[in-house]
Amino acid sequence: MPDLEKIRDEIDSIDGQIQKLFERRMNLTGEVAEYKIATGKPVFDQDRENKKLECISESASSDFNAKGICEILRQTMSISRIRQYQMLAEHEDDLFSGYIQLEHLPVQEAQVIYQGLEGAYASEAAKKFFGKCVNTAHVGTWEEAIQIVSKKQADYAVLPIENSTAGIVQDIYDLILEYPVYIVGEQILPIEHELLGLPGADISDVRTVFSHPQALAQCKEYLKEHPDWEQRKLLNTAVAARKVADDKDIRQAAIASHSAGELFGLQRLEEKRLSTEKNSTRFIIISNQKYIVKNAEKISICFELPHKSGSLYHALSNLIYNDLNMTKIESRPIRDRNFEYRFFLDFEGNLSEPEVKNALIGIQNEADELYILGNY
Repeated sequence: MPDLEKIRDEIDSIDGQIQKLFERRMNLTGEVAEYKIATGKPVFDQDRENKKLECISESASSDFNAKGICEILRQTMSISRIRQYQMLAEHEDDLFSGYIQLEHLPVQEAQVIYQGLEGAYASEAAKKFFGKCVNTAHVGTWEEAIQIVSKKQADYAVLPIENSTAGIVQDIYDLILEYPVYIVGEQILPIEHELLGLPGADISDVRTVFSHPQALAQCKEYLKEHPDWEQRKLLNTAVAARKVADDKDIRQAAIASHSAGELFGLQRLEEKRLSTEKNSTRFIIISNQKYIVKNAEKISICFELPHKSGSLYHALSNLIYNDLNMTKIESRPIRDRNFEYRFFLDFEGNLSEPEVKNALIGIQNEADELYILGNY
């Protein structure tokens, strides 16, 4: 029988050689980076990498070994590029131009826009973030709110971007790329939906329930208990509460906030919770200025990648090798490009930190497009 310990000793010896060769390769990678920085050549040379992998694959002793060595080389070349990006980042500043560092967001006499009516959850989020005395105005749609801020007719807009129960608000992801706006803050708001009806109405009277599609989705388990109720979608939970108040029909109810019920003179028809106990919505604060407050600790970006195997993996490797923690990733289809997607990503960090700069330079070089949506 073979001696296992001797085999393991030989494997350890080979692994030691691999380590020394890897470190030697990284030293040469540094020299390559210095040359490319001096000459302006791009770090990523796809043709060279493909030819190298093809050559290695053809010379391998078996198909299995060919696949294995190609995978090792892909990883090694990816790590080499990341090292080159780190060196390139020391000479690259254009990515972060125009950002304004502040102790606090300028909010005195600021105009804040939200979608819906007074009593909407966005209204509550605005007051919680900016203070109860904030000067707010409401509009009919999210796009209107973004347009007004982009045209500098208001300072900020408060927009829902995801819910802990129902998931992302897809339209917001798409809209924030269409206008020159930037994320400068966020507010997480606990959501406590109530079933609201006219004074004197009873839950047994209800035939139609109005609310925003997200609110209906967040209460879907409760609504399953009432399959005979018709569910009607409106632009906003507060709009739903106002409709019930205006129509004066005891067969109608709204799913909305307690404050919306008080504002429109409605009563609570159901005592138990309509959604999960930990139901919360994350709102983003957008501005037409590239503000970064002191101690900002989250970065949101969007990028588009070449439509080929491994492109997302290699882009995300820039976070791994710079020890950055990704907190969220979403994909959205790219218009007019069938089954191709752009990625929205949140990770912890500040644009002033070297590791963040390294990672973003790397992603920029791997991606077809990179957008920094905000640091907040």
